[in-house]
Amino acid sequence: MSSKNEFIELLPKKSKVAYGGANTASNILSGIGFAAITFYYNVKLGLSAELIGIAWIIFAIWNAINDPLFGYIEDRTKSRWGRRIPYLRFGAPIYCILFILIWFPLVDITNEMALFIYLVFILFAFDTIFTIIGLITYSLPAEMAISSKERASLLVYSTLIGAIGYVVTYVLPVLLLTGGESTGIDPIFIIIMTIIGITCSLVLFISSYFIKDYKFVQLEEPLGAIDAVKETFKNKPFLIFETTVFAMLVAQTILLTAIFYYVDFVLKLSGFLSIIPILLVILMIFAFVYVFSKLIQKYGVKKVYILGLILTGLGFISLFILGWSLSTAIISLILIGIGLSDVVITVQIIFADTVDYDEVRTGKRRETTYSGIEALITKPAISLGNWLFLITISNFGFQETAKTQSNSAIFGIMLGLTIIPAIFVLISAIVMKFYPLDGPEWIEQKLKLNRIHEQKEKEYIKHLKEQGNI
Repeated sequence: MSSKNEFIELLPKKSKVAYGGANTASNILSGIGFAAITFYYNVKLGLSAELIGIAWIIFAIWNAINDPLFGYIEDRTKSRWGRRIPYLRFGAPIYCILFILIWFPLVDITNEMALFIYLVFILFAFDTIFTIIGLITYSLPAEMAISSKERASLLVYSTLIGAIGYVVTYVLPVLLLTGGESTGIDPIFIIIMTIIGITCSLVLFISSYFIKDYKFVQLEEPLGAIDAVKETFKNKPFLIFETTVFAMLVAQTILLTAIFYYVDFVLKLSGFLSIIPILLVILMIFAFVYVFSKLIQKYGVKKVYILGLILTGLGFISLFILGWSLSTAIISLILIGIGLSDVVITVQIIFADTVDYDEVRTGKRRETTYSGIEALITKPAISLGNWLFLITISNFGFQETAKTQSNSAIFGIMLGLTIIPAIFVLISAIVMKFYPLDGPEWIEQKLKLNRIHEQKEKEYIKHLKEQGNI
């Protein structure tokens, strides 16, 4: 222990790299899948924006239910590999197959109703495997480390390794899907998506051998389903935080969906130029992630998170003013990227703190239950974000079959891309002011929690010896 309010915690580098690889692989598959699917089915396959919007709303029901369901199941899992590893290891090939099937509909794409039904099906199926694996990759920092410093270090590794993932996730689809006249299924695009699916599933599988979880938790008697939900909703810091996450996720979803329309119809870029807007955002994320990790140590995660939200909101507002040409949009895109760099590293740390707070209250460790309830609260934001953008551009006259859009439609794209996200992000910043887990008292509670974990680990090893397992 280095001081009264600090303790030394060090994770092995191989564990940090493994987590970064697993998180990046999952983010690539889910990121490409959920970001590009609207544009792909709308512009490339010709499904109307109205039907796609309806598909997202229908999907929102399952999207809300499956996360708390699988989160509860994963927290109750007992196996010789632990609670988390089996899902990463054996879910990887399923993740790959369903990812590929997004881009290769098993129906006649000229039949609009069949394509609509298939879209609903693939949203349900793909999100299920994403949920099973994503709940774990999202919550693992809370399980692999307890100090904000080491969690930040773990997430710096994850973000830096994720540099490749961000390029693949957000640059490659824009490069492959925008700027061309062709529609329908492109064999080259399918081959590239297949390679990505196989590679990411292999990374997930291999990484599972180097990631640790709290095996001692398997000795604890878990809360019943109803009690688990009740106790989660009694966690006031968690509810405050999730309000900010919901609003921020609406904004992020709109950005990831609208960027295709922005590049293709507003800036009218093609080839290498088409990737410049998203590449600028990504470069800023990686340029500033280390800076924000240091600011967290100096000012605390709450203040740094609020700063990131404000920067992102101002970036969106300025994009409405400056974003009509690439030369002036650069300033706004850089500002958005800096703000998102902050959010990328702070969100999972704050989530982990709310899980720690729950353990202080209940004596139970319930990372994926919390991930599931978080999704119950926030995942409808994905459907809401897509619906808000699609309904906005439809009301302003967007025509999915037209390569050149009217001035009204272009204005609708800009309004949906900038002002709507800005409102949601700035709401997040205001709400976060009321978040209470901050300051010396909270650090002292985390110190006590670390001692409890050390004692539980000793009891678990004793149990294994008594069972003859070690």
